[in-house]
Amino acid sequence: MTQITTPFGRHSTAAEVVEGIDLSGKRAIVTGAASGIGIETARALASTGSEVTLAVRNTDVGAQTAADITSTTGNQNIHVALLDLSDRDSLANFVAAWDCPLHILVNNAGVMALPEQHTPEGWEMQFATNHLGHFALALGLHDALAADGTARIVSVSSSAHLISPVVFDDIHFAFRPYDPWLAYGQSKTANILFAIGATARWFKDGITANALMPGAIATNLQRHIGGKLLTPPEQQKTPEQGAATSILVATSPLLEGIGGRYFEDCNEATIVTNGNDYKSGVAPYALNLDNATRLWEESLRLLA
Repeated sequence: MTQITTPFGRHSTAAEVVEGIDLSGKRAIVTGAASGIGIETARALASTGSEVTLAVRNTDVGAQTAADITSTTGNQNIHVALLDLSDRDSLANFVAAWDCPLHILVNNAGVMALPEQHTPEGWEMQFATNHLGHFALALGLHDALAADGTARIVSVSSSAHLISPVVFDDIHFAFRPYDPWLAYGQSKTANILFAIGATARWFKDGITANALMPGAIATNLQRHIGGKLLTPPEQQKTPEQGAATSILVATSPLLEGIGGRYFEDCNEATIVTNGNDYKSGVAPYALNLDNATRLWEESLRLLA
């Protein structure tokens, strides 16, 4: 399997990656599109002529974002829809309202390093939001994604997946002491395993899924750790740079028909065999098909 390389790198912007790509007539959904890299991901997709739906918890902020994207791209087909990934009713309502083919699903929304919280079902909140919510969303939109036979799912993960595999025997911290970073790392590993599992199951339907690390970007994601990045300033990215790898995975002709990969800095990441100080690369456990299968089955069981 040849590793995918591109002309782009850590300093590339989403606008640079998407230059010259025409997605007129296509439809995209971006979760968490009212803040951070979600805004710039949606903006870059809009610049291609794609019809873009911003799936957000705050529709007032979403409407302001949509107006800004329209003003900067000229694209009038920017929509806003309510979606709370931790709320099963919200997920069901969103899916029920979608009634047309879908070409790009960007699972971008997320929470990081939360104090210990559980959903009414007893699920650890970071796993529930970052993984289970997006899993349920993709499952519900499967037929829409399969309609045209060339759909892509973008799963926004993190280098924090190197902190922890999915601990299947205690996903929700019922027995081990809660640690916000272990919980976050586990949920980000789940994002990668979802891309592996979705591609394995849905490739025959014309659906591929890839995961990525956007980089260190100062956004609202850091609100639970004092609003500050732990990454040195020289290693940080702007939101426009942070959205670049998402846009590459969503639109690059190099990834046509390719799924189950993990990207960082606009290129496929190297497999690493140690934590690497949690900086770069992808852990073997995050690419393991057996782990992906086990996660898929456990996710179905939890949602049943």
